[in-house]
Amino acid sequence: MATPAPQTDPTEARIAHLTLPAGGWSEAARSDALARLRSTGLPTRRDEYWKFTRPDALTQADTPKAGVLVDDEPPIFGDTDALRIVFDDGVFNAEASDDLALEHVTIERLGDTKADIHWAQGVYGVLEKAGQTPVARPLAALNTAFASDGVLIHATAKATRPINLVYNHRQEASDAILHHVIKIDADADLTIMESGPAAARFNKVMEVDVADGAAFHHVRAQGRDHERLAATHVFARLGTESTFKSFTLTVNGRLTRNDCVIELTGDDAIAHVAGACVGDGDFHHDDTVFITHDAERCESRQVFKKVLRNGAVGVFQGKILVKAGAQKTDGYQISQSLLLDEDAQFLAKPELEIYADDVVCSHGSTSGAIDEEALFYLRSRGVPAPIATDLLTLAFLAEAVDEIEDEALRDVLVARLEGWLERHRS
Repeated sequence: MATPAPQTDPTEARIAHLTLPAGGWSEAARSDALARLRSTGLPTRRDEYWKFTRPDALTQADTPKAGVLVDDEPPIFGDTDALRIVFDDGVFNAEASDDLALEHVTIERLGDTKADIHWAQGVYGVLEKAGQTPVARPLAALNTAFASDGVLIHATAKATRPINLVYNHRQEASDAILHHVIKIDADADLTIMESGPAAARFNKVMEVDVADGAAFHHVRAQGRDHERLAATHVFARLGTESTFKSFTLTVNGRLTRNDCVIELTGDDAIAHVAGACVGDGDFHHDDTVFITHDAERCESRQVFKKVLRNGAVGVFQGKILVKAGAQKTDGYQISQSLLLDEDAQFLAKPELEIYADDVVCSHGSTSGAIDEEALFYLRSRGVPAPIATDLLTLAFLAEAVDEIEDEALRDVLVARLEGWLERHRS
């Protein structure tokens, strides 16, 4: 009788395909992240926060393949006056990027900083590690250990222009691991835009440290590449009277998991996280958010809308944790889906955990079809059914899209949504 081949541990198999960068100021954080990864292991469906999403494609050892999309649309933020930083399959492209010079902001490549001491030591891996409690996020630990590229951005005052991080997918077999560190000093202000499919498989971490009175605005468009596999993480720490606002638009993609972990540590801080997605067919989209209130008079909002059809699946897992002493907390959470047929599915897990007695917190989750009365009203006035459906879809997504403060950026994303809906009309 033949002896069965020994089973390979999936975490060690994944690690074996990666190279741990050595030396420099980040070495200690990388070693710590690797130890944590080995301790917890990569996620499986048995993990509480992965029961709605199969992590297999994100954790497999071999590099996946995905056809490179020939996109004839102009870059989504191409008309915005922004400093462009371009990555091709997870590697910085200096020729396609602008000069990394911006008033009141210093920008460096993660791979270029080999000194033993650097300001990013106080953030790199620090916020990610804090975000591992009480929920383990092994894919983020893997990123901290093995990320070979990314940007370190330090804003000392209000930036004169936003920064546009552009991700291109050039090779069918590609596995990109990017890590960005953003530090915003007291009373400074910075806007980051992100766009593009990045790679066949994309693992990205962004750590954002927002000091007292500072503001961070984040607008992200996850591209049209239907075969994309993506796991993204945003870890943020907010000081007194600081502001954090993030919005993500996702269209297509085979599997997308967006984690956002925010800790409000200073009084009167504000954190808004919003997202809108539209999916058709083989599409699985998971938004997982964890916001911790650990100071007084803080405000948080989670607003997520998903439009799904032809078997597309949407997931929302959102939690508001109010610690003892975080009085006068204002926490709001809403997740809604619009199912355009009976094959689509929306899975939601909203949570509140409150240890203070003077708070206003609410959450809600709904799922439904197009409003037939509204559809009839539009059709009775001569609007064709497909166009009427698109109008009602845009109206449904409006609450999430309106979370974008910059009106020009809001218009850009609405136009891209309109284009997607037009291309996918029945």
